[in-house]
Amino acid sequence: MIKNSINNIDLKLNERERAILRSIVNLYIANASPVGSRKLSKFIKHNLSISPATIRNVMVDLEEMELVTHPHTSAGRIPTDKGYRFYVDYLMQMEKISEQEQQVINSIADDGKDSDSILKETSKLLGILSKYLAVVRIPTVKEIKVRKLELIKLSSTHILVVLALESNIVNTVTLEARFEVEDGHLEQIARAINERIVGRNINDLKTSFPEIMTDIELSEKPLIRLFVDSVDKIFNLKSVNNKLFTSGTQNLLELPEFEDIARVKSIIELVENEDIIIHLLDNMPEQNDMQVYIGSEIGDKQLSDYSMIVSNYNLADSGSGAIGLIGPKRMQYNKMLPLVKIVSELLSGKKN
Repeated sequence: MIKNSINNIDLKLNERERAILRSIVNLYIANASPVGSRKLSKFIKHNLSISPATIRNVMVDLEEMELVTHPHTSAGRIPTDKGYRFYVDYLMQMEKISEQEQQVINSIADDGKDSDSILKETSKLLGILSKYLAVVRIPTVKEIKVRKLELIKLSSTHILVVLALESNIVNTVTLEARFEVEDGHLEQIARAINERIVGRNINDLKTSFPEIMTDIELSEKPLIRLFVDSVDKIFNLKSVNNKLFTSGTQNLLELPEFEDIARVKSIIELVENEDIIIHLLDNMPEQNDMQVYIGSEIGDKQLSDYSMIVSNYNLADSGSGAIGLIGPKRMQYNKMLPLVKIVSELLSGKKN
């Protein structure tokens, strides 16, 4: 089922209005130029017997319903966000994935790949198959246990902390001491810490770590204080969670919309500042339904000229994440929705 963030359209269009709106959207998606009555008449004459005068009248009606509009420089019409929404919800006809595309998609699930490799390849394949910008959000780490902590002496005053977690996640941080660190003390404290934290939830350790360190008896108390004071660094998973794979920026730059240099700068900034996309994906409803966001529905001014198709996935042993496509509002929804759906389902069925 396809869901969207704003779906309050309550319009009753007759068959003629539906046919003309569908044709306007299809033509604009295909050609990226405003659709005039003459072009529209030629396009639909094989299916409906409608005179050019009637078509013009219906186009006026559709504009009054705010489903289409016309640029100042053209007499032709283009869909509005509301028009695209009605098209996606009620008018478009889905296209099936080709056998060749299916084979390419199935290659994602080849055995022997770790989670990062699978997701990175997913973004690449989505970008190639869609010809839009593909985004893949890695699973967010929330409830995960510690496997092991290692302390490595980098210099007399610098220590590398390596925190190994479930799902092959590793977090590293370098700590600087204001005193010289002795090898023997480092090995001793690493052993003591592991006895207390292995198998425990990382979120719990953020608050309980200082307390569980109090019973460790070491002659080098400043070393204990260094770890207690650095708890936020050691157990901070922001660098792990804020991970996004993107692919296909060049695809967007080749579209007619990006002849405008401002659009080019906008999409480059979007890709470079991944926080915007991560924020949008993280605020998706936690469900498996497809989500389609069109223009203003996205809720971000920088993305008001774009559409997003997004779906959650659940990668075995790694948790849930999200995949999606970002493209112009004249996106080929009927082809892209099945593509995103089948890829998300494949990821969710993947067993590591």
